Amino acid sequence: MSDSANSNEPHPTSRRLLLTLARVPAMLAIALVRVYQYTISPLIGPNCRFEPTCSSYFIGAVKKYGLVRGGLRGVGRILRCHPWNPGGYDPP
Repeated sequence: MSDSANSNEPHPTSRRLLLTLARVPAMLAIALVRVYQYTISPLIGPNCRFEPTCSSYFIGAVKKYGLVRGGLRGVGRILRCHPWNPGGYDPP
């Protein structure tokens, strides 16, 4: 009886593989932001009104909340980063 119950559960190796594959989109989004941080950001200089910077906030939000919710929070933060916003400390 326990054999039939265990046959419905994925093998531990399969489970780890599925969990890793589920994180791939978030890892790709973070990699794209890292490319921005190391290539474009040094060219345009420090312009962010917030601490941490919007790109760091995006990475932190995706790590904390996942790609969809964290990504939406990151985009919202970028939309708030403009000359009429005083900025300041705003953690993810």
